[in-house]
Amino acid sequence: MGDGSLPVGRRVAYWRVRRRMSQQVFADRLGKSKSWVDKVERGARTLDKVSTLADIAAVLRIDRAVLLGRDVQPVEAYARVEGVERIRAALSSYDIALGRRVAGREVTAAQVARGVRHAWTTYQLGRYPQLIGVLPELLSGAQRGFAREAESGRVSLVEAYRVTASLLVKLGEGDLAWLAADRAMSVATGDVVLVAAAAVQLGQVLRATGRAGLAVPTMRAAAYRIAVLGLDGGPPPHLSLCGSLLVQAALAAARHGDERAATGLLDEAADLAARVGDGHDHHRTGFGPTAVTTARTLAAVEWGDPATAVAWHRQATGGDGWRWLPAEHRAAHLIDTARAHLQADDPANAARVLLEADRIALAEVRHRPAARDLLTQLTRNPYAPAAIIQLAATLGVPGA
Repeated sequence: MGDGSLPVGRRVAYWRVRRRMSQQVFADRLGKSKSWVDKVERGARTLDKVSTLADIAAVLRIDRAVLLGRDVQPVEAYARVEGVERIRAALSSYDIALGRRVAGREVTAAQVARGVRHAWTTYQLGRYPQLIGVLPELLSGAQRGFAREAESGRVSLVEAYRVTASLLVKLGEGDLAWLAADRAMSVATGDVVLVAAAAVQLGQVLRATGRAGLAVPTMRAAAYRIAVLGLDGGPPPHLSLCGSLLVQAALAAARHGDERAATGLLDEAADLAARVGDGHDHHRTGFGPTAVTTARTLAAVEWGDPATAVAWHRQATGGDGWRWLPAEHRAAHLIDTARAHLQADDPANAARVLLEADRIALAEVRHRPAARDLLTQLTRNPYAPAAIIQLAATLGVPGA
């Protein structure tokens, strides 16, 4: 499918089958007739409207560039799709619950734990293609380990689900991320700390899938549940979990349009962050004063105040804590800041920070639909710098 000479209709048919959709299901999701889909796939009907192409690409969960045959990195793009499908298969397996013997290489609990640590490190470095490649086997091994010995295998399985959910949110695979986060919450049940850790990813998923209203009370409840363990003299890991959950609640409130609630929650998180300090990564949260400041940037973007967002960005990047954040976190923050600059009609600075994000964690820009959407917007701006147009063209972004 890397051949750009193939008709668009053939590409539509290929991806529809890959997504395991019948023509009728595909037609229903598009709001079209089955006959219309059949004509498109046979080439009897031309796709000449940009809006229709965008709708088709959205239903098929691919970039329009791929649909049009302008994917200049087909091997990488298709490897990503294959990897996500393998992750889907690993998450969708019920063999263990049904008591079936699961095929695969047996691994020890220590090996699974090392694999989980490696997966988190790979994620935080922003190396998403590599992580996509190792997650299916890691999930299978962690699930087998939990089936053999639930208590010794629980932490590793929850952590495997957590990192999987985080990655899938980045890739725009919201429904699949929801499954991973839900599995993490289920396995963690009964352990207050593990539930709190899993709830951080649940908050990400709820926001990413348009459930911000539900996320606010859910994240608050999770935060205050871990708080009862004694935050006044509590250990930094507990403070970090509580603070991270308050941040998730705040970002959900901001997306839901409640600026007052978001600000109050972020102020609560900042109080906890001051007690934790920068340079730590308890429970893979990266929580600290700088992380809260980056969250303030995103919150301001969500409620449409670009000037405030840029001011918080300058504070976040101007302190020593900035360099302690994982590469993934820094690059994601820069993408949020690029959104703020675009809101302020400042394409030059939007392009500048987006290029910086690409330098820090290349996959954060090149594999995230959110970043590619920003590139598409920039390519349509007559004042966009040449460097950003070149990056967009390299990635096959439509309009470049």
